[in-house]
Amino acid sequence: MNSLKIGDLELFPVEAGRFMLDGGAMFGVVPKTLWSRQIPADDKNRIPMAMRCLVVKSASTGKIYLVDNGSGHKFDEKMEKIYSLDYQHSDLVSSLKAIGLRPEDITDMVFSHLHFDHCGGTTRLDESDNLREIFPNAVYHVNERHWETANHPNAREKASFFPENIDPIKHSGRLNLVKDHHEFENGFKTMPMDGHTIGQQLPVFSDENLTVVFAADLIPTFAHVPLPWVMGYDMAPVQTLKEKEAFLKMAAKQGWYLFLEHDATHEIITVESDNGKFRMDKSLTLSEIS
Repeated sequence: MNSLKIGDLELFPVEAGRFMLDGGAMFGVVPKTLWSRQIPADDKNRIPMAMRCLVVKSASTGKIYLVDNGSGHKFDEKMEKIYSLDYQHSDLVSSLKAIGLRPEDITDMVFSHLHFDHCGGTTRLDESDNLREIFPNAVYHVNERHWETANHPNAREKASFFPENIDPIKHSGRLNLVKDHHEFENGFKTMPMDGHTIGQQLPVFSDENLTVVFAADLIPTFAHVPLPWVMGYDMAPVQTLKEKEAFLKMAAKQGWYLFLEHDATHEIITVESDNGKFRMDKSLTLSEIS
């Protein structure tokens, strides 16, 4: 089984489906002649994207965390075609079942942020088109600054926050707003990043030997490692640039393993630095980390 033990924690990757996004939007000002060499686009200029989530089992607290949960299945036919949603590749409930879990087993849902492709799997539509929670026993953990952003978005970011995703979390009675650098338990804390969206939190797992960081949308794919390769979706790209530089310096220096949520090919990467320029070093899976 593909997993990794870090201290009292055990990490498992779980896929929630695949989709396609516009390559130009994914790489901002980087010309297509450059980014398409790294991730080729289809005839609609879209690149393949994973929705790779993370299950974390704690031996010390008994908690079972799920970091992000993909887009869910609530799209109409038009939206499914736009994003070329592919649940034949994988879906979250089946991926959980493959590691012996049911949605009811998840005690804590940790959201990196609340864009639709990170939190849409919280709910489903029943036969009468009513929203139903998929994880009825989970506490929903959201950065408090990001919660304010998600509920009062600017005009540019509004299209990424869907009421059918946000409202059930709001009315669940199990919402827990956390501060920057929140520590869930020993070896599991978060790192705030504000360039992509205010209050994005990157889960960080560590012991005395290694560190794994859930890179979310700070570094969505291996091709986003170079500093200027910043998404057009980012609300504050210059802020992202500053955050990436500080983050990658630490990652290269300390040998962090970066868990890539959206890379369709690379699950875990390490990075190296050469005269201030960063690039992928190794590509591996959780179970290959030693």
